[in-house]
Amino acid sequence: MFDNAIAVLDWLGVIVFAMTGALVASRRQMDALGFVLLGTVTGIGGGTIRDVLLDRHPLVWIEQPLYLALCILVSLLVFVTAHLVQSRLKLLLWLDAVGLALYATIGAERALEAGTSPLVAVVMGMITATFGGIVRDLLGGERSIIFSPEIYVTAAVAAALAFVALDRLGVPREIGISAAILIGFGLRAGAMTRGWSLPRYRPRPPRS
Repeated sequence: MFDNAIAVLDWLGVIVFAMTGALVASRRQMDALGFVLLGTVTGIGGGTIRDVLLDRHPLVWIEQPLYLALCILVSLLVFVTAHLVQSRLKLLLWLDAVGLALYATIGAERALEAGTSPLVAVVMGMITATFGGIVRDLLGGERSIIFSPEIYVTAAVAAALAFVALDRLGVPREIGISAAILIGFGLRAGAMTRGWSLPRYRPRPPRS
């Protein structure tokens, strides 16, 4: 039963991230092909990079083309409905927060299933959650969200780290995944609503 729930979360992550890519395309007033490009790259980009690094073949969207079809469908749906959303940036940020937490957790779990060390699994969770969005912002000409002062990549790392730590402690898988998603989303939500951030580097004058 829980495996079915994880599969649903995986599909939900694809849908959410594909929507964020398509919303960036709407902000840039792209054509339908631009929507599909950004939606697809964002929806499956992070997972693709993870699987390439883990040497997992065939890639999940090649083995299951439904992932690709879903990205295209979602992107085209946003193409005809984006004008109905008053604040697309706000919606983009909240959807991105949901996708970040989902993908960080699922990415870490997939890495552990592939036999990687806990540290590598955390890194793979972070890559899964953030790299699709990085490519989305690059192609869409947006200032990358990783440069925002609030917590972003840290939230992905926290979700992946929480899942790996709970898994190593023998916590039931369903509890570990649920807790990790809540931690990642909670951190990102707090960053957006309360401005949470980590201490930032401040340049100092050189010694004379």
